[in-house]
Amino acid sequence: MRKKKRSPVIVVVLLIFLVACAGLATSMVMKRIPTKERMSLDTYYGTPAEGEAVLILHSDIMEKRAVLSGDTAYIPLGIVNTYINQRYYWDRENSQIIYASPTEVNYFPASENPGSEVWLHNEDVYLSIPFLQRFTDIDVYQNTSPNRIAVQYDFESLRMVKAVKNTAVRYQGGIKSPILCDVSSGSILYLLEELEKWAQVATPDGYIGYVRRNEISGIMEEQPARERQMPEYTYLTLDTKVNMVWHQITVQEANDYLTQNAAGMTGVNVISPTWYAMSDNAGNFKDLSSAEYVNTAHAMGLEVWALVDNFSPDMSTFEVLSHTTSRTNLINNLINSTVACGADGINIDLEYLSEETGVHFLEFLRELCVECHKNNLVLSVDNPVPEDFTSHYDRAEQGRVVDYVIIMGYDEHYEGSETPGSVASLPWVEQGIIDTIAEAPADRVINAVPFYTRIWKVMAESLTSDAVAMSEAARVISENNAAVYWDNELSQNVASFETDDASWQIWVEDAQSLALKADLVTKYNLAGIAAWKLGLEDSSVWQVITEHISGQ
Repeated sequence: MRKKKRSPVIVVVLLIFLVACAGLATSMVMKRIPTKERMSLDTYYGTPAEGEAVLILHSDIMEKRAVLSGDTAYIPLGIVNTYINQRYYWDRENSQIIYASPTEVNYFPASENPGSEVWLHNEDVYLSIPFLQRFTDIDVYQNTSPNRIAVQYDFESLRMVKAVKNTAVRYQGGIKSPILCDVSSGSILYLLEELEKWAQVATPDGYIGYVRRNEISGIMEEQPARERQMPEYTYLTLDTKVNMVWHQITVQEANDYLTQNAAGMTGVNVISPTWYAMSDNAGNFKDLSSAEYVNTAHAMGLEVWALVDNFSPDMSTFEVLSHTTSRTNLINNLINSTVACGADGINIDLEYLSEETGVHFLEFLRELCVECHKNNLVLSVDNPVPEDFTSHYDRAEQGRVVDYVIIMGYDEHYEGSETPGSVASLPWVEQGIIDTIAEAPADRVINAVPFYTRIWKVMAESLTSDAVAMSEAARVISENNAAVYWDNELSQNVASFETDDASWQIWVEDAQSLALKADLVTKYNLAGIAAWKLGLEDSSVWQVITEHISGQ
């Protein structure tokens, strides 16, 4: 029997099919094989100029470079202050870095020659890495090809994971993305972002890329112990809630009336007389301090925190604080006077600070804190309620340095406001507290309340107001048979009446409104309460405040 011959066409088609299947299988296999291609580090980091090094901070590659002198690397001061440690203060006048540690103020002259701790290079200030490591807990990784410096800091904020197997960090998420570096099982990585199958990580030595999520552990709950222990601030605080009142002193003779002024006062444990008024740009002030006053206050069971303000038109706060000579003179004058009269602390009330003054204000607080604590003086600082335009007060840094951060929880509406309103409505006060304790530790934050209110006169083409004592507001309300109602939203009584030429409105501060403000001390576990000012209050407020700040 004759065998049938296969058609050549069928054979060809079959071969094409087999080749296609093999190709498809190969393609499918290749798609699942991770690439071994490695990314050029010059492409990844960029190529630094001669004598420079790429600078990597945590997970960010900086545009500005580090500079090199031999084996020593230097980091620009601006980057140090912005990202790593803001306490390296540049004293331009004396061409030096000042570093105020918790216990001493240190001075480091700059040099135009490389090899120094502070290098003036190309009209910029650079700090050597060994100098940084004297005061800052950082890990530094220095590599070549290209020259680069990786700096890790603020370890408490880092989310750490471990590689659970030998793996590669890739430029992007995906096995076909080129490799940046290899990591071995057990290596620590910093977790930046978790995606569905991949995680963005940073290696301690400065690679930022992606690994598979199944190749890393969960976030480590316990941070590895740091070998270097940096000096920490300690605080002089009362062992009970602070109940403070400011006592306005404008002439020396007013000190003699403390007993009379405080006759009905109860529950207060701190009084702050307004003794020091900055008077010139050299750091001098008008001094109304009185040892007799302190003795009387102590006999009444009161601590005395002497206040210094900057309300004089004859001085510039910026000029005083931005020059080391005048700033130091102010500090020495404050310490000498408070120690001489026997006061227990200093209350800083520097208001309306310009943005350019902020960095010098913070340095003033650091340097003053060192001297205060040497002399067992409590340091407190008054702050406006947080707003975007007061961020330069830097309540977070204040909270790390000073003993008490005080919120001036009043002047929601003030003389010059475009519309009439409350001096301190409860929602506004509470938001100020929330915003402050987001930066500073609640247990060292004091909220200040007003003992005054404003009587608003509304006319067709003008708006004016007068700040008055509680008793004066009550008298005006009574004599004009004003209509009064409780505003549930603002949590205070509101009064209004009409005269021939104007409408009058009063958002009343009284025992009822202050009780609710005092409740915020316990609600947010604050350090206490303060009040502006002695003499404006109704006698009923003292017991109310005392009971409510203690949660009774």
